Amino acid sequence: MHDELRAALAGLLDGLPPKQAAQAVDRLISNYRGRTPTDAPVLRDRADVAAYAAYRMPATFEAVRAALAAFAARVPGWSPATHVDIGGGTGAATWATAATWRGHRSTVLDWAEPALALGRELAGGVLGDVEWRRGTIGAGLTIPDGTDLVTVSYVLGELTEDDRRAVVDGAARATAVVVIEPGTPDGYARIREARDRLIAAGLRVVAPCPHSAECPIVPGEDWCHFSARVSRSSLHRQVKGGSLPYEDEKFSYVAATSLDASPEAARIVRKPQLRKGQVLLDLCTADDGLRRTTVTKRQGAGYRDARDASWGDAWPA
Repeated sequence: MHDELRAALAGLLDGLPPKQAAQAVDRLISNYRGRTPTDAPVLRDRADVAAYAAYRMPATFEAVRAALAAFAARVPGWSPATHVDIGGGTGAATWATAATWRGHRSTVLDWAEPALALGRELAGGVLGDVEWRRGTIGAGLTIPDGTDLVTVSYVLGELTEDDRRAVVDGAARATAVVVIEPGTPDGYARIREARDRLIAAGLRVVAPCPHSAECPIVPGEDWCHFSARVSRSSLHRQVKGGSLPYEDEKFSYVAATSLDASPEAARIVRKPQLRKGQVLLDLCTADDGLRRTTVTKRQGAGYRDARDASWGDAWPA
């Protein structure tokens, strides 16, 4: 699915002056980092949408796919029949859902018609059963009864506090909810609030947290986030420059469900530190909160597993 998305994006900026695309990207990045007006869609016209899709869609896709993979690992054998992508824009989360499961029907709900139009264009002939629907994201949002999966990716930061709460409360009507935000302190704060509301609605958290108890992170001192590796295409370099063939997308997320599922015993919440003969792992655990464990060469298979472990992986506490 990654290759199909990249192919769909190829040539997207044809006819759009590079300077115009770069200016649109600069404004969108500013919004993405938390200075977004909360009374209007971020994607305003075709130039905005093209720039967004070229620069942000691959990174959003990889972040959402990583979050969905962590959730899917806790519900083996389950797959959604219906999926609603709230604030889905050009459909990155819908592409990620299609890369995780097959045979479902997706509805992309967004308030920006230019984004929906381009998303429909990109998905044509590749994604299967997808409806692209314009609607307000906030108070009054309704999720159809019986919806299996709701994704809310990179949209809460565009909303007022009341609309954020309405979106999360509406999403909580589904069997499973996955919310993804930028891996910034502000993004994490929105995820933390969403997590609390999903738990209050009766869902249990199954990723990334190993529990549904209070988050052990002290607000203002740290934040929970993860990283997804994104290959940079020529489109990326054309729009924003950069010499490396990749970038790392930082994201925060929460996945919750009413299914009979349980979280992992622990989650690696920092990049593992490799030392001579040992690996230092920072973990979030169900019983001990945040703690560091040292895995030494004497532990044999455990040491080999630790050397191969990545930030965001599950770990047997």
